[in-house]
Amino acid sequence: MKVGLIQQHNTSDVKDNIQRLIQKVRECAAQGAELVVMQELHNALYFCQEEDVNQFDLAETIPGPSTDTFSALAKELKVVIVLSLFEKRAVGLYHNTAVVIEKDGTIAGKYRKMHIPDDPAYYEKFYFTPGDLGFNPIKTSVGTLGVLVCWDQWYPEAARLMALAGADLLIYPTAIGWESTDPQDEKDRQLDAWIISQRGHAVANGLPVVSVNRVGYESDPSGVTNGITFWGDSFVAGPQGEFLARLSNTEEQIAVVEVSLKRSEDVRRIWPFLRDRRIDSYTEILRRYRD
Repeated sequence: MKVGLIQQHNTSDVKDNIQRLIQKVRECAAQGAELVVMQELHNALYFCQEEDVNQFDLAETIPGPSTDTFSALAKELKVVIVLSLFEKRAVGLYHNTAVVIEKDGTIAGKYRKMHIPDDPAYYEKFYFTPGDLGFNPIKTSVGTLGVLVCWDQWYPEAARLMALAGADLLIYPTAIGWESTDPQDEKDRQLDAWIISQRGHAVANGLPVVSVNRVGYESDPSGVTNGITFWGDSFVAGPQGEFLARLSNTEEQIAVVEVSLKRSEDVRRIWPFLRDRRIDSYTEILRRYRD
């Protein structure tokens, strides 16, 4: 399967952001992509740097304008597209939601982000209700997609549950970067940890991982922080954690990457981690902490 990654630097011009995404989807399709993945909350700036009720105006229903736009594009190009949207489920009820569009333009399924951060510059709990759809992969014509979103990528439980439900690969639309006052050695550690964690999910589950991050600097409208420089570095890892592709740290970029789903079976035969799990001894994992 050929997977297209779109790493984009967004501005405050939502219409322009979307038009540039559409053009990049076309470029991916022209290079043979069968599946195209975009970054987290790809239509706008990363608005969660501040708590502002006016930002709820960015939310939309599903189905809605974005799914209509990209459904038509998916149908035209015969590609599967993974979207990441600010979902308005009801008045006062919002989610951070990934939507998978099938190549015939229908909605194959959606996933609502389960783990919601609340840190300086990432005030997502103000905007998003935690997901309630569970960790269920989405079946498509190109494979069964274990779609998770950003903060979920730090949780091995999420990756494992997607794998146990039959995911063929793990997909992480992402918006993560550096606060500018961090020293360089701390920035290096953060980026390394981000990559290592996801490559670890690939190894532990014997599955490819596709992680697509935004890139570029976005100021903090509140002035509390010095803004975020999103670190890009979108990548694809194989089922032994090997890099199949890694994008720029600073620039917009697309890539179309060949991913072998059969290789997962080959790797799982030599590293049968699922076989050797001691599920009879894991009940304590359901506790918050073992006092």
